[in-house]
Amino acid sequence: MTDLVAVWDVALSDGVHKIEFEHGTTSGKRVVYVDGKEEIRKEWMFKLVGKETFCVGAAKMKATINIDAVSGFAYEYTLEINGKSLKKYMENRSKTTNTWVLHLDGEDFRVVLEKDTMDVWCNGKKMETAGEFVDDGTETHFSIGNHDCYIKAVSSGKRKEGIIHTLIVDNREIPEIPE
Repeated sequence: MTDLVAVWDVALSDGVHKIEFEHGTTSGKRVVYVDGKEEIRKEWMFKLVGKETFCVGAAKMKATINIDAVSGFAYEYTLEINGKSLKKYMENRSKTTNTWVLHLDGEDFRVVLEKDTMDVWCNGKKMETAGEFVDDGTETHFSIGNHDCYIKAVSSGKRKEGIIHTLIVDNREIPEIPE
């Protein structure tokens, strides 16, 4: 990877994906790697600017690397996810998902709740869940190994804050991590 010009880490529901981009500005070569696996390879491209589009993650999110000339032989590389800049996509994502990281039985787990669908992901796999209405909101139950887990959704009572989601594992609250 001698022509590596850009690396991005993209947090999706199924995990954090590493995107690497090689751009040979003399040969015109373009290579895109997702999680170390080659997705696109183009040799001898005469047009040094343009874009490369590919998919990322279990949900096959559309990703595009834009290659723009800045000045002379300098180039700028930007990543878009689902048509939004990576920054905008991640800002929006923090509004539509909750993420928790926990350590159980000597293993690390990353649990993601997609608030729009109420899908729960754990270490890249969509979990089987059971929803239940309770006095003060809802509970979405699932298991990690032999651990009982649920995500409790309760109203904050404030319109701007909306619904508060809390992960409970073995009757213990897990703090959320900002992504």
